[in-house]
Amino acid sequence: MPILNRSNTSAPLCQAPDSEIRSPKIAFPSGAVDCHAHVCGPAIEFPYVSERIYTPPDATLETYRSLLKMLQVDRAVLVQPSVYGTDNRAMLAALKQYPEQFRGVAVISSNPNETTDKELESLHQAGVRGIRCNIVDVADPSAGLPIKNLKQLANKIKPFGWHLELLMHVNEYPNLAKVLEDFPVDLVFGHFGYSHAKHGVHDRGFQGLLELLKNERAWVKMTGPYRICDGNLPYSDMRPMNDAVTNANPKRLIWGSDWPHVMVKKQMPHDADLCDLLGDWVNDPNLRKSILVDNPCMLYDFPALKH
Repeated sequence: MPILNRSNTSAPLCQAPDSEIRSPKIAFPSGAVDCHAHVCGPAIEFPYVSERIYTPPDATLETYRSLLKMLQVDRAVLVQPSVYGTDNRAMLAALKQYPEQFRGVAVISSNPNETTDKELESLHQAGVRGIRCNIVDVADPSAGLPIKNLKQLANKIKPFGWHLELLMHVNEYPNLAKVLEDFPVDLVFGHFGYSHAKHGVHDRGFQGLLELLKNERAWVKMTGPYRICDGNLPYSDMRPMNDAVTNANPKRLIWGSDWPHVMVKKQMPHDADLCDLLGDWVNDPNLRKSILVDNPCMLYDFPALKH
């Protein structure tokens, strides 16, 4: 259990999400899933770890549910944010309250021996369907991926049918496809592989991601375009990367809002505009339905919607 310290003032306060009440112009299909969002706080009830690099404003479950209603998105996947370390209580509280609407991606100790099968079973019963590994801040690209550790974690979660979500810059790993070609569980890459648009679609690491996609060895989250490009909406320099993953394998793509958009240092996007951006970039309604409904239901094991 990480040391909790709600008085830490060294981690800068994040910009809050845009609170304007405004729905998208596009209508998402019934059963749509936001596959990447975070619940943060209330900090007085769920304090953050002292080792964090940012401090989010409260982004509570009920605020997020109101956003989903405004966007006409039925379900969502709550991903454990780094400010909570391995303390999954805020996310688990949300899953417990709305078990049919939400699934979760947890963070556990990087040492597989520190998490028991009983604890994993408890997380599974709560609605967790994957674990997240952040190797952006801890990995030395020159040393390569911590593949041995990742495989140990993967083998630990494999009996539960979970996936491993990787937050990593794929451009830092030119041998990505070779290293991960025989991974024991599904891999999910956040933020289009988190390779900045300046590296382009021909970057070897990004090409490796496309190869994993084509061979059905990976999934890609179409999330956070503002994190990997220089401009504001409509993030036109990201369009080639969107088209590349769509052409590689649309059956392995999922979409997410990335709410509450922590650590955004440019113009804060409105979530309705992010929905409309997907409509612009993926204008085939059948393909959008696959990305928003069919694919996430398969990956996250959502129950059939009740009508």
